[in-house]
Amino acid sequence: MASRTSAFPCRLPPACFLLVLLLLCVQPGGSQKKKENMLSEKVEQMMEWSSRRSVIRMNGDKFRRFVKAPPRNYSVVVMFTALQPQRQCSVCRQANEEYQVLANSWRYSTAFSNKLFFTVVDYDEGADVFQQLNMNSAPTFMHFPPKGKPRRADTFDLQRIGFASEQLAKWIADRTDVQIRVFRPPNYSGTIALALLVSLVGGLLYLRRNNLEFIYNKTGWAMAALCVVFAMTSGQMWNHIRGPPYAHKNPQNGQVSYIHGSSQAQFVAESHIILLLNAAITMGMVLLNEAATSKGDVGKRRIICLVGLGLVVFFFSFLLSIFRSKYHGYPYSFLIK
Repeated sequence: MASRTSAFPCRLPPACFLLVLLLLCVQPGGSQKKKENMLSEKVEQMMEWSSRRSVIRMNGDKFRRFVKAPPRNYSVVVMFTALQPQRQCSVCRQANEEYQVLANSWRYSTAFSNKLFFTVVDYDEGADVFQQLNMNSAPTFMHFPPKGKPRRADTFDLQRIGFASEQLAKWIADRTDVQIRVFRPPNYSGTIALALLVSLVGGLLYLRRNNLEFIYNKTGWAMAALCVVFAMTSGQMWNHIRGPPYAHKNPQNGQVSYIHGSSQAQFVAESHIILLLNAAITMGMVLLNEAATSKGDVGKRRIICLVGLGLVVFFFSFLLSIFRSKYHGYPYSFLIK
């Protein structure tokens, strides 16, 4: 006769059942507690680094632990760059300056919290990160959300928008709902230049205090007024307030852009180009007026008229083409597409 004990499983003592039940109840709670402790340590470490510098430098290990690996309840903005001199990336240095301004504005604002951190990964310190993300250009800005993987919109469109701090702040607000008001460090170069100019004018007036007829020179005042008008209409005041880069170099093909592709921003070189175009158009108008009002030789007046007309037509066409390139969809053009 077969034994009964081989047909049925052995019975465990009641104490074993209680122990198994206890383990099943305690294990999930212990795992949750472990995650909370790990998250707390990560946030504490990120806050400590942020207290030392606004932008946290990261290598491959730090990036994988504090940016990629869960758990994480904070957003991370990462600038992938190549700042070493041997890389010869001038755009990286310009973008880094704007990035530092933005990070400092966030670090020293009253709204600063542990919900957003600014970090940087340099190619020479984290080449493995570049390989992991299949990244072959710099600078690149990416947002890593608290949960899930970055989407396409989490990569900043630097080529189309530029890397001004204000544009980066707007992009971050769209991705994280964190509003950052950009504060730029004071620049005293304008104040010093103004003081020198006032001193120079004051010294000139003092030296020629016995002969001030030049003050009543209409041509001189007209030239000074035109210089002010050209400076204001070309966007020099905007440059002074926003501090944009002089130009933009495409890191992929090395092509330099002097005209910004958006109507919401401009480069310093662009304002210089607009200033020269306005000056050339004004010169053409002056020549046309001179040809019409002067009483000199008819042939000479005709030449002056043609030169003035050529200046107005050509440079106004150039100015209109720049306007078309910034305001996409503008239907009008003249000579130059």
